[in-house]
Amino acid sequence: MLLSHGMSPRQSTERILSHTPSHLQYYSYPGYGVRSRETLRYSQAVRVGDSIECGGQGATSTLLIPYTRERMGPSTDKIHTEIDAQIDQAFANVDLNLKNAGGKGWSQVFKIRSYYVPLNDEAMKAMVRNININKYMPDHQRIWTVLSVVAHDPEAAARAREERGG
Repeated sequence: MLLSHGMSPRQSTERILSHTPSHLQYYSYPGYGVRSRETLRYSQAVRVGDSIECGGQGATSTLLIPYTRERMGPSTDKIHTEIDAQIDQAFANVDLNLKNAGGKGWSQVFKIRSYYVPLNDEAMKAMVRNININKYMPDHQRIWTVLSVVAHDPEAAARAREERGG
């Protein structure tokens, strides 16, 4: 953390947190993105200098996304039930999000963080297919962090403990 001369870390942090940079540009693509901005008060992307930071992109389908297997109406916001289709849709959503914020899409991406519920072979194969084989990043390598998200279910945990005899 950079500290201003004569300021304690707490004073400096409070100063940083209370300052809303006016140079940031926020973006929300039409359809689901705009509705999320209006109802949930968050943006799909923010441009910081020459970089674009994307919010998490899910598997919501919209007519505005050209890479979907199915053409959905803009108000349906269908979420695919198959993990393979969800990952394909999320990749299309990221591409749309980057282009909407003024980028060139996946060709400029150098870092990916992906979160899975569940993390299984099907999910990993869909990710690798989209990254390496499809149109998204066939010509360059990237860094990739994969995280498995596990939901805590106290009732199921208690049943599992009972079944194990503990």
